Amino acid sequence: MKKIYLILLLTFSQIFFAQSDCISAIPVCGNSDISYFPIGSGNVDDQVDANGSCLDLNEHYSVWYQFTVATSGTLTFVISPQAPYNADYDFAVYGPNKTCATKGAPIRCNYAGVQPFPNQTGLQVGLTGTSGAFEPALNVVAGESYYLVVDNWSGANAALPFSMTWGGTATLTSPFNDPSIQPNPFNPIGIPGATAGDPRVIELCDINAPYNFQSNSTNIINGNPDFFVKYYRTSNDALSDVNEITSPIVVNTTNTYYYTIRYQDPNNPNNPTNKCFNINPFKFKDITFTATDATLTECSNNNSGVATYNLTATTLYTPNPAYTYITKYYPTLTDANNGTNEITTPWAYTSAAGAVYAKITTNLGCSDIAKITLNFHPVVVVTDATLRSCFIEGNPSTAMFNLTTAAVTSMTGMTKEYYPSVTDAVNGTNIISNFQTYVAPTGVVYVKVINSNGCYTVAKVNLVVLPPVYSNVLEDKIICMEDTTTLDAGPGFNGYKWSTGATTSSINNVTVGTYWVELKTGDCIARQTVKVYASEQPVISNVDITNNTITVNVIGGAAPYKYSLDGINWQDSNEFKNVPRGDNTVYVKDEYDCDPIVITVVVPNLINVITPNGDGVNDVIDYSALASKQNLVLSIYDRYGVKVGQADKFSGYKWDGTTGGKKVPTGTYWYSVTWNENDKKNTPFKFSGWVMVKNRD
Repeated sequence: MKKIYLILLLTFSQIFFAQSDCISAIPVCGNSDISYFPIGSGNVDDQVDANGSCLDLNEHYSVWYQFTVATSGTLTFVISPQAPYNADYDFAVYGPNKTCATKGAPIRCNYAGVQPFPNQTGLQVGLTGTSGAFEPALNVVAGESYYLVVDNWSGANAALPFSMTWGGTATLTSPFNDPSIQPNPFNPIGIPGATAGDPRVIELCDINAPYNFQSNSTNIINGNPDFFVKYYRTSNDALSDVNEITSPIVVNTTNTYYYTIRYQDPNNPNNPTNKCFNINPFKFKDITFTATDATLTECSNNNSGVATYNLTATTLYTPNPAYTYITKYYPTLTDANNGTNEITTPWAYTSAAGAVYAKITTNLGCSDIAKITLNFHPVVVVTDATLRSCFIEGNPSTAMFNLTTAAVTSMTGMTKEYYPSVTDAVNGTNIISNFQTYVAPTGVVYVKVINSNGCYTVAKVNLVVLPPVYSNVLEDKIICMEDTTTLDAGPGFNGYKWSTGATTSSINNVTVGTYWVELKTGDCIARQTVKVYASEQPVISNVDITNNTITVNVIGGAAPYKYSLDGINWQDSNEFKNVPRGDNTVYVKDEYDCDPIVITVVVPNLINVITPNGDGVNDVIDYSALASKQNLVLSIYDRYGVKVGQADKFSGYKWDGTTGGKKVPTGTYWYSVTWNENDKKNTPFKFSGWVMVKNRD
């Protein structure tokens, strides 16, 4: 049964001429398939059939192999020409345990010539003799060594390579199929080629840099002890182990290169497996990656000297869908080369104008560094401004401003936004929407001036409320109700307009009332109100009458007061003596000298003695003549101030000298008569006197 133990197929597209000689026979390691194209007869006449019993004496286009049996059994092989219709392959086997010099006659040999399709030859199980192009299988024993020559009798025809497969129950020695020698699978170099038969491919990021072949060895060996790797420019070099590549060289994408995996028994330098190796072709592919420099231009807003850049918005390479890319950003070229100080937020990188560097790395490990130049858009030039506006009459600490009139820039094509603070302007929050009718006190607002690139600078606008300017000479006045006066706003204003329609600085013949004047200062007009009050007239609070003396008590108005009984002669004192009984007129005025207050004062008849004996003469004190007065009350007190009697409307305003139905003792008593005059003020009056009461039993 066919057995294949070799992990990597031995594929040879070229041969070194020496492989056509027995002394340079190619070792067969394991029951591995063979593919070969003999192109010569070698340098040595190996006398392939000295007895002339099988092959021609001379080789034509031959190759020699040497193999050693690992396990006993039957051994077969099949040689298959790749152009089976005109190829004539012969073979001969020598051994066991012969040398090239002592090999003698072959133990298996066939020269059957061209056979029907598929035109194969070799060793076959079950034969006892030659059967066409096949010979009987070999019964081999472990440890035996043999030589095999395969000769293309047809000639040097590029279409006549062959392949050979092993079969039978025996196995051949090889370090590549012994798990005790090779515990791990070898790792093939590079990646697979375009098709299964193509050499594997090493992708290079810089095809022009010297390549270190030895950098692959550790990965290929994969931890297997006693194996080593060699590298060659040609298969001939690999087969002959000459011209090994031992130092970095510049490679190309056209040539095929080769590496061999070789074994060295550390305990037996003569071990046949030490000759085993496999050849592996590979090529290089240029996957050089080149980054492209870029430029970013952003706004240095508010002339801050920095801008925020989205570094990821740049186009630094043309993507290849076969690759993936990782881009990292650095502030300096040194950082990019060393991988230090990476910019971790490249989508929002704040920087002054200058440059940063992007290192782009593909999934294949190729990288390049691109320079990103950071520029500023032209700055927005602004100047601070001041707006002045007249006060609002209802709220004079504020004014209405048209913010659009603030001359903050001479640049055209600008957009303006208005904000209450710099922070709001920068953040775009709390925008002032009523910027043409903005009501505010004296203070500041901020204008965000934005150009077509979206760049902005913030300007400050000082707001000045022009306060109302009032006359400092125009004052309220107090006059007599019947008088007139002059109101004067004084000089210094650009214009006057009175509520009376007058446009002069003063108006005359002003009576009691409320007036206003609009005073113009510049463009502002302040309305100032002025009042002309009627003086407060004095009020006679009460009148005391004692015998023939009248005392007039006055409140209100403006002291000092003047008093008179005839309206002609005036005195400062509020007391009048020797006033006749009956009705009297009292005049009072204050310092405004307005029309006087006039009241009538009744001085009652004085009764000093009563004799309540029922004779009808002086029996009672009688003030019923004053019954028309409001709240008229007669009160009598003894000498200790104890009230002993009262006369009111229930007693007819009379007192008969009794208290509690009993006569009071004979003696002198004090009394008072109080009432309110029937005038607008209900002026209180009080008349005091004494009376002698004589009671006789």
